[in-house]
Amino acid sequence: MITSHTGSTRPFIIAIVSLFAILIVLLSVRVIETGNVGVVKTLGEVSPDELGSGIHLINPLITSLDVYSAKEIQVDLEDMTPKASDNLSLEDFDITIYYQVAPDRIADMKIKYALPERGDGDILYPVYELVRKQSRSATYDAIAKIPSLDIHKQRQGLESDIMASIQKTLDESDPGVFTISRAIIRSIRTDRSVEKAIQDAVSAEKKLQAKAIQVDIANKDAEIEIARARGVAEANRIINDSLTPEYLQHELNSALMEFAKNGNSSVVIPANIGNVQMLLPTEKLGSARRNQSRK
Repeated sequence: MITSHTGSTRPFIIAIVSLFAILIVLLSVRVIETGNVGVVKTLGEVSPDELGSGIHLINPLITSLDVYSAKEIQVDLEDMTPKASDNLSLEDFDITIYYQVAPDRIADMKIKYALPERGDGDILYPVYELVRKQSRSATYDAIAKIPSLDIHKQRQGLESDIMASIQKTLDESDPGVFTISRAIIRSIRTDRSVEKAIQDAVSAEKKLQAKAIQVDIANKDAEIEIARARGVAEANRIINDSLTPEYLQHELNSALMEFAKNGNSSVVIPANIGNVQMLLPTEKLGSARRNQSRK
């Protein structure tokens, strides 16, 4: 006797089909976060229409979804050795370029440029290699216009020139797609002979500044001494102006009267006394004579 197992296998088949359907649904649901866009490829053909942020359903059997960043992206260029205008190569030059691609043109760029893609985890950077290539070329061209000794001094201008050059080149091929927002030079190391010349120049400049400060101090000290001498001269002038003949006459008479009070005093009259007259009361002088004779 043959036994049928159709009834017992039907629930198992239903369960398998249900699990497969659930798996398909789960694989079909894709979430795109804010600041990113999705680019759909169906049977190898890229759709020119981007998917915005949100929940999307795709057919995982024939369709793939790549998620690209629409935010600002940084391109690090390191260990470059460009030549300056004096034909001396820099030992190291590092710069970071920041760019952004218009979100509604990312699919077009993917279709137009068949370049290796780079990203961070599941998030890809749109046409990263294109921007990197143009940034490197612009950096070499900008440095080639500047002498080695001036590169350190023109850091900010060099950043602006590199940004402008990259933006111009990208706009010529794809106007309105790219935005070069920033360029930051992280390291400049010129040829060793140039580095030594720069160090010597900085040392000489510091010595010159120190000498200038010393000169300023000496000038200030001289100004103080001149002001002090002028003060003394002015004081002497005021004193001399106050020594009138009348004042000198008064002072001389007062001194002689004091000497007259002491009979034992001898008075020496200077020969160059000038027009000053010794006016002393006669009674004082007579008293002084009598006291002298008694002794």
